[in-house]
Amino acid sequence: MPKIKKKQHSSSSGSDSGPDDRNQPASKKAKESVAPAAAAKKPASGGDGEATTWTLERMRQVRINEFRGRKMVDIREFYEKNGETLPGKKGICLSILQWKKLLEHADEITKAVEN
Repeated sequence: MPKIKKKQHSSSSGSDSGPDDRNQPASKKAKESVAPAAAAKKPASGGDGEATTWTLERMRQVRINEFRGRKMVDIREFYEKNGETLPGKKGICLSILQWKKLLEHADEITKAVEN
């Protein structure tokens, strides 16, 4: 590979002011602190205006949500922030097909857990 020579910049002042006057790095964009709009949506509600929810234990819940027009079974840990219950990262969202497949294997899974 050919060597590239760096150009020397001459300055009228005799002192070096340090790296402050040289190539400044591009400023980094601040991360968004606001959650995306899709994550802020409330779960799909039943006919009576309340979300279809089953509590497994304390803050672990099963909810029926709608995502992009499809119903999903969401099994997730929730947390409270400012008096509001919000979904956490830990959990799984199953399509109706995946949910039915899980139910087909429920007896086998139960037997395996009990042994």
